[in-house]
Amino acid sequence: MAMETIAEALRRLDGAGYTDEFRADPKGLRSRATGSVRPPEEFRVDEIVRFEGESDPSEESAVVALTPNDAGPRGTFTVAFGPLMDPQDADLFGRLGPAA
Repeated sequence: MAMETIAEALRRLDGAGYTDEFRADPKGLRSRATGSVRPPEEFRVDEIVRFEGESDPSEESAVVALTPNDAGPRGTFTVAFGPLMDPQDADLFGRLGPAA
């Protein structure tokens, strides 16, 4: 069975209603759709899909499917994982709400 690629995971999650994209911001996670910024604690982690580089295991990344604790669009937060993770991404990732 072939492993799911990042693009395939993002398409699958988009089809499941995770239509927004979140990016790290000094104040929290910024919605690409609305530009609003929310603290990571205001989200629930529904799924984490991890990927490893074919030739180098240190080339890891993760797609996190997020649902806000109140009304708001569900979306994804994509980060490099492991030693290449941006410090701001690492801080926000660590502060995300518990997994469902």
